[in-house]
Amino acid sequence: MEHSEQILKDALKHLKNDIPLLAETLFLGDTVNLASWTNIVNGKLLPRLSPDFPLTAAVCGGGSSGKSTLFNSLVGDRLSPSGGSAGINRRILVSAPGELFRKSDFLSTLFEPLGTTSKPLENKEELTVPGCPLYVLNSNVPRNMVLMDTPDFDTGSRGGYVNRDVVRKALETSDILIYIFTNSNYNNRDNTDFISQMLTGLGMRKCFLIYRVYSGFENQEVIRHAMTVARNLYGEHAETYLLGIYRTDEDNAVAAGEKFMELKPVRDHDPPFMDALKQTDPRTLRPELLSSILESALKKAEEVLAHAKVSSDELRLYLDTLLTVQSQCIREALPHFPVDRVLRRFVEIWLETDPPYIRLMRQTGSVFSEPIKMTAKAAGNLKNRIFPPKSGENPRDDFKEKVEVDLLKVVTEMQRRTVGSEVSVSLTLKDAGAGKMIEAFKRIVSAKPAKSTLNIDFSDEKDMFTIWVPAHPVVYKEQELLRNRDWEHAVNKILSHKDVIIEISRNMESELAALVHRLRSEMGFTDRIRQTFSAFLNVLPATAAVTYILTTGDPIGGAGIKVKLASLFGLNDLYALIAIPATTGLKKADQHQMEAILGPIATEWLNEKLRAVQEIFESEITGGLIRSAQHALETSERLIKNIEENIALCRTHS
Repeated sequence: MEHSEQILKDALKHLKNDIPLLAETLFLGDTVNLASWTNIVNGKLLPRLSPDFPLTAAVCGGGSSGKSTLFNSLVGDRLSPSGGSAGINRRILVSAPGELFRKSDFLSTLFEPLGTTSKPLENKEELTVPGCPLYVLNSNVPRNMVLMDTPDFDTGSRGGYVNRDVVRKALETSDILIYIFTNSNYNNRDNTDFISQMLTGLGMRKCFLIYRVYSGFENQEVIRHAMTVARNLYGEHAETYLLGIYRTDEDNAVAAGEKFMELKPVRDHDPPFMDALKQTDPRTLRPELLSSILESALKKAEEVLAHAKVSSDELRLYLDTLLTVQSQCIREALPHFPVDRVLRRFVEIWLETDPPYIRLMRQTGSVFSEPIKMTAKAAGNLKNRIFPPKSGENPRDDFKEKVEVDLLKVVTEMQRRTVGSEVSVSLTLKDAGAGKMIEAFKRIVSAKPAKSTLNIDFSDEKDMFTIWVPAHPVVYKEQELLRNRDWEHAVNKILSHKDVIIEISRNMESELAALVHRLRSEMGFTDRIRQTFSAFLNVLPATAAVTYILTTGDPIGGAGIKVKLASLFGLNDLYALIAIPATTGLKKADQHQMEAILGPIATEWLNEKLRAVQEIFESEITGGLIRSAQHALETSERLIKNIEENIALCRTHS
């Protein structure tokens, strides 16, 4: 049994920490009110799983109801200021037998749910100013019981009650309530609604009702009024939760502080009040109470878990949509391919790495028959034949200008879409991730049909749809930083990275060299001389007119060389269709040779440059949002798993 209780206690501790952290991670905010839940778990469940922890009875009531006078009467000492104006007391006062205070962890466990320390009462005037709870030893309090006097909870005006936060914490951590009311406020729904939240919000706690009434009231009328209070507190099953109904008649001597209240039962089966209080044994009352509170606490945890799963779906859908938009913008950022520069460097590497005997053959031409001599001779002048210099033009500058224009256009569009209240993207059903996004959309809408601002529209075109996803609270802060950023400065910083796109990087050099090595190893001896350079001589002079398009579908029937870029940005089936206009009548052998050379070159260049643009985007625009979303998703996924496991443990061992 002790082992099972320890497992339950450990699981509750994990839930106490993980549930608020999950709500904080996903910015659940007002959708889940966890303050009361945390106080209950912290103050009611964890410390009170021990069967010998004392029963806590909180005395509560509205202003001028006689609450402090009742407390003084129960402890047999005038500890708490009474009489005068309503709301005179501003602190919690605790009284208990001395033996409880001698337990080492009693005070810390008792006051931990209140989130504060405590101190002994030295002067009752201390109770009239806000501060930490006060305590006093008293032998009149029943053994293994704590009596708690609370401030008035209706001092002030609706929405501005000065003591409600203090009283709320006190009532949430109590085991039973002693509620005193008068003829003028017994049907005050504002008061009873507030107490009802404490009694029934998490678990169903029982209470004593004390009616301060004129002596002329008959007991039946007292019972009738008291049952009105009880139904306001508990609903139709109120009788189940009443520990007793008592009356205390108006008395001038009591009002003057000359005598204590006299509490009289009004129902035949109710014992004298102090006897009833002593008979309220925590060992019999608490299991039922804790079972009720635990069930309510677990239901609340499951409610938060359900909210969190929907919020996690919303965040993941937002992130997937944002990444898809980014990948589309990245592709749009590179409409120009400097094929002449890349191929020029490829040819240079090819020629530089020719074996000595090939170089010798090119120089002498004496080993080959005439057709091959002509090819070899032509190969010797390859660079000038393929890429003749143009006077007065610098192709690099021309390409640089194009890159700057393309980049500026796309980053401006990406910035606009990133900081908006929603992000949208158009896809086909065949696009990678489209099915997952539609499934997430369906889950979210089914979970919150009236509140979801998601929207999806299937166009008249076959398999095309557009989805609009609202920005998630997780990324609000990063969006605000982007909105407040000096965009002109940011654009200049982004454009300063354009050389990364323009230049042939060391990595690209290595890839071109590796491609040369691979192509050589795949060719026969004669092919190394004849077919390769024949393809170059017939095709490459026309490559200055090369254009290409990126598409997420197989461009079947497209005129040109089709290059598949596998798994780029997680997008399957991304193709570059390279069109070379001046290739009419090209022999199949030369066409295949050209594809073998130009295809891998385009693949390497596009892969590298697209990733370079991605790094620019994530460094200057989207990185903060992506990191925030990914971190929140990773954290929430772990917390959701832990919470599910600990809820199951609580149900198994309760």
